[in-house]
Amino acid sequence: MVARDSAAIAGGVSEATLVDRAGGAVARHARRLLGGTYGRRVAIVCGKGNNGADGRVAGLRLAGWGARVDRFDLTGIDRAALGRALDRADLAIDGMFGTGFRGALEGDAAFVADAFNSAACPVMAIDIPSGVDGLTGAVHGTAVEAAATVCFVALKPGLVLYPGAALVGDIEVADIGIDPNVPPPSLGLTEESDVAASLPARSPESHKWSVGAVYVVGGSQGMTGAVMLAAGAALRAGAGMVVAGLPGDAAVRASGGEVITRSLPATSSGALDEDAAKDVLDGLDRFRALVVGPGLGRSAATVTAVRRLVAEAPVPLILDADGLNALDGDIELLAGRPAATIVTPHAGEYARLAGEPVGEDRVAAARRLAERAGAVVLLKGSRTVVADPTGRAAVNATGGPWLATAGTGDVLSGIVGALAAMGLPAFRAATAGAWLHGRAADFAGHEGLVAGDLLRALPTVLSQLAP
Repeated sequence: MVARDSAAIAGGVSEATLVDRAGGAVARHARRLLGGTYGRRVAIVCGKGNNGADGRVAGLRLAGWGARVDRFDLTGIDRAALGRALDRADLAIDGMFGTGFRGALEGDAAFVADAFNSAACPVMAIDIPSGVDGLTGAVHGTAVEAAATVCFVALKPGLVLYPGAALVGDIEVADIGIDPNVPPPSLGLTEESDVAASLPARSPESHKWSVGAVYVVGGSQGMTGAVMLAAGAALRAGAGMVVAGLPGDAAVRASGGEVITRSLPATSSGALDEDAAKDVLDGLDRFRALVVGPGLGRSAATVTAVRRLVAEAPVPLILDADGLNALDGDIELLAGRPAATIVTPHAGEYARLAGEPVGEDRVAAARRLAERAGAVVLLKGSRTVVADPTGRAAVNATGGPWLATAGTGDVLSGIVGALAAMGLPAFRAATAGAWLHGRAADFAGHEGLVAGDLLRALPTVLSQLAP
C-alpha cells in the first residue's frame, strides 16, 4: 500500500485528495451503521498520521450531515472528556493508528483502546483496529475491538490473520481510486471464485485413469485409518482411481470399499519396511500424484522408505505428517526432487522441518520454507497460508477450530493429492484444497465434527462450485 500510494501521488493524485476520499468513505460507512446522521452522536479519536487525517475528514463530513461529533486528538487527550463523549455516543471511530502499526499500545493510546472496548456504543476502525499489526495480525497487549472496519483499496494481512482477525468485525473495502492490481500483489486471499476457476471439467470421454489417479502411502500398527481417510478424500475430491499402499496385512484389513488397497513390505512390528519404496516406485507409472505420510509412524525402516520416495518419485508429491518428520530437517532432499512437491506442516512439523518456529508472521514463515525447499508450503493453522518458491502466497479463510480433531489433516492431504492428479499446478492444488477442506466443515456442521464427515460433505461443496 505504501508503494501504491506513492505511485498514485507520482501519477498526479495529491495526498490531500486520497485523504479526502478515504475520509469520505469512512463517513459514508458510519452513516450506514448509524442509520442516518441527524441528531446522532459520534466520538472520534485521531492520531498524527494519515489514519488520523482520514478521521478528521470523516468527522467534518458527519458534522455537515447533522451529526454531533466529539473529535479528540490522541496527543494530550482529555481522558475525562473522552469518557463523557463515549457515554453519550451512538458510534465511536478509531483513527489512532493504521496498518503500519507495530509493537504495543501504550499510555493514552492504550487508555483509549480500553475505553472504546468498554463503551456501550459500537466501534468502527479506520483501515485496521489500533493495536493490531497490519502485516501479521499480531496483538501485543490491548487493542481496539471493532464492530466494523473500513479499509482502503484492498484487504491487509492483519485483517485476515489471527489474532487480529478476531477484532475487525465486519469489513468493508473502500475504493479510493488506487488500483490494487498494478503491479499484481504477491499475497492474496483464496475465494470461492478462485477455486471454481481452478477445477477442471471432465470431458465426455473421461475414464477413471484419465481423470487422475492418486497413490496414497501410509499406515502402521493401529494407524490404518489415517491412510484410508486420505484415500477416501482423494476419491471424493474427484480422483478417478485411488490406491492405498499399506504395510503387510493391514492392506487386507482395510480393503472392501472403493479404495483399492495394496500390501507393501512390512517390518515385524507392522511398519512400512524400506523395500516398500521400490514397490511403490515400480507401480507409479499410471499415477499422477503420490501422497505420503498419513499414519506412517517413525520406525527407521519407514524413514528410509520415505526418503527414497521423496528423492525418486517422478510425480507430484504431497508430503504430510510422518512423511515430513522422516526428513528430519533435510530440506535439501526436497529441493532436489524431480517433480513438484507440496508439504503440509502444522506448526510443530514446520519447526522440525525448518529448524525454527513459525513465529508471528505466518506468511513470511511459509515463504521462507518454500524458497529453501523449492516446494509449495501449505502451513496449516489459524489461518492456513500457502506459499510457493517465488514468494507468491495466499491466505485461506475457510475452516476454524472445529477442524481440530484427529484425521482432518489426512483428509486435506487426500484432497490436495486429487487436485494435483487432476492436473492443477502445485500452488493452485494447495490453495484450492485448503479452501475446499474448510468449506466442507461448514457443510458438515461444526459441532461434533469428525474427519469422516468432511468426506461426505465434499460432493455438496463441489456441486456448489459447478457452473
